[in-house]
Amino acid sequence: MPEVTDPLLNLVRRHNEPVVVQTIRSTVAAVISYVVALMLSSEPAPLTAPLTALLVVQVTLYSTLTTSMRRVNAVVAGVVIAIGFSSLVGLSWWSLGLIILASLVLGRFVRAGEFVPEVAISAMLVLGVTRVAATAWDRVLETLIGAAVGLLFNVLFAPPVWVQPASEAIEHLAGRMARLLLCLSDEVIGHTTVAVAADRLHEARRLDHDIVQVDASLRQAEDSLRLNPRVKEGMLFRVVLRTGLDTLEICAVVLRTVCRTLTDLAKARTDEPLFQPETAAAIQKLLAHMAHAVESFAELITTQVSVNADAAEDRLVSELSASRESREVVAFLLLGGVQQHPRQWQLHGALLAEVDRILDELDVEKRSARLVEELDRQSREQREKYPLVDKLRGRLRVGRSRPGKEDVTGSSDEHERD
Repeated sequence: MPEVTDPLLNLVRRHNEPVVVQTIRSTVAAVISYVVALMLSSEPAPLTAPLTALLVVQVTLYSTLTTSMRRVNAVVAGVVIAIGFSSLVGLSWWSLGLIILASLVLGRFVRAGEFVPEVAISAMLVLGVTRVAATAWDRVLETLIGAAVGLLFNVLFAPPVWVQPASEAIEHLAGRMARLLLCLSDEVIGHTTVAVAADRLHEARRLDHDIVQVDASLRQAEDSLRLNPRVKEGMLFRVVLRTGLDTLEICAVVLRTVCRTLTDLAKARTDEPLFQPETAAAIQKLLAHMAHAVESFAELITTQVSVNADAAEDRLVSELSASRESREVVAFLLLGGVQQHPRQWQLHGALLAEVDRILDELDVEKRSARLVEELDRQSREQREKYPLVDKLRGRLRVGRSRPGKEDVTGSSDEHERD
């Protein structure tokens, strides 16, 4: 039974993955563009239309709109170059070289951006299919058909929002950080070898790879929120997730420094415990509270239901409060230990400073202030970048307003601008 159930479950889980959705959407858009091109083009096999649709249709609506024009410019420029060369010369090694050179140069002038190579690709494809200029103009028509179908396809059938995969990636990163803190809390008790401490340092350094993956997932989620009719407060969601990941990234860097400090202590105390029993117990408690605080922070920034968000915030506040209380106890005990045994006193101070930095980054009030600041900054940038759109939206809001009814969603209207 498991042999049948597990693959089926995996298939159900994968149907919402970006690669699967992209494959289905691109296939459907390409077929539609081919059917339309058959009706409008004189070519018996107008394959340029589905080719363009494949190039235009992206996973998110924002990426489609931002890249489609550059792709269309690239394809049309390539077709025009092919038309010119097909009228003058045939296809040979030297004419192929001239076509590629002219295409790459022209691609810079038509602002094809990262799609400059597609100018040369389009030119070679058209020149290989036909050398008749009149027929090549049909390729321009097919290109426009494919681009139009690709754009309309994403406008009429809005792509899904990829917030959930990004949220899961953030929670996975926070989980790894929390598990590392819990491992450290267990290892400060008793004698810790240099090898064990070094392993924890290497594990902390591997968090950088996780952050890169989470950042890529978050960028896709940010693109899916822009210009998506399914989302009313896209800017708010983007800012919450982005600032949350920035906080976790800073905490990961500081956590790596914590592991470095403990490794240095282990090197200096190879024949004795890192800390006295009472101090070690206090540090163990502190690190455990910090681990729970990191998990609560991740849950807070990835939760979209207000009730769950409130519960996560309450847990975060509670864990931060307990962490600060434990920190004071640890500071008192470390001070007493340094007075008796002043060896490596600077590492004790560094450990306390690193703990303070992590707790400060996770602070709820600091996060709220940063969110407000970031939202205001992005809203201001949008108004400055698109002044006409801002004026139009302002007139629409005035037109929808009613006497005696207070607008309590003004800020969210600005957040919807993307």
